[in-house]
Amino acid sequence: MLERKTPPVHQDTNNDMVFSKKNYQLLIISMLIVVFGFILMIGDTDIYDVRKTLIAPMVVLFGFGFGVYAILKK
Repeated sequence: MLERKTPPVHQDTNNDMVFSKKNYQLLIISMLIVVFGFILMIGDTDIYDVRKTLIAPMVVLFGFGFGVYAILKK
């Protein structure tokens, strides 16, 4: 009849992580930079303030760019 094939008793399981500890640290730092940029946008002052229209978006974009670097860093 049909014979059942059993898997080998000893299988090599490779538990390599996709990212290293350093990558995760850099990702957390990039998330904090993005959050800080959004915090800079908060406020009841003038909507056309330089902080809200120029500095905060640049900080957010830098945070996203740093996140891409953290992902691609090997």
